[in-house]
Amino acid sequence: MKQTNSCAALQLDNQLCFALHSTSLLMTKAYKPLLQSIGLTYPQYLAMLVLWEGDGITVGEISARLLTDPGSLTPLLKRLEGEGLLTRTRSSTDERVVELRLTDKGRALQQQAEGFPACIVAASGHSIAELMALKDELVKLRSKLQQAI
Repeated sequence: MKQTNSCAALQLDNQLCFALHSTSLLMTKAYKPLLQSIGLTYPQYLAMLVLWEGDGITVGEISARLLTDPGSLTPLLKRLEGEGLLTRTRSSTDERVVELRLTDKGRALQQQAEGFPACIVAASGHSIAELMALKDELVKLRSKLQQAI
C-alpha cells in the first residue's frame, strides 16, 4: 500500500540538493563523449584543468582546488602518470610533498579540449552570460556551505 506524505518540504522535486545532484549527473554525462575522445574520465579532466592553469603544483594544492581529499586523488594521478600525461616527483625539500608536472603529451591534450566548453554551452541551451550568472550563484552557495561546515 502506497503512503502519501503531504509534507512539501520533503518532496524530492522541492529539494535544492536533488536539483544540484541530478544536474551534476547530467553534466557529467554531457561531457562523457567529449572526454572519451581524448581518453579522460570526468574526474581526470578536472585534475587536468587545474594543471593546465598552473603546471608544477603539489598534490595538496590540486586537492584544495578540487575540494577533495589528497588520498583519493592518488589513484587518479597515478593513472594520469601511467598515460604519460604528467609526472609525480617527491619534493627535494620535503619528501612528504608530491609535485605534479605536465608532460608534453599532457600539455598537448589541452588543445584537444579547448572546444569542450562551447559544446557544453550549446547543449545547455543557455547563453554564456546566463551560464556565468548561474556559475557565480553556485560559487556563492558553495562558499556559504563551506563556511557552515
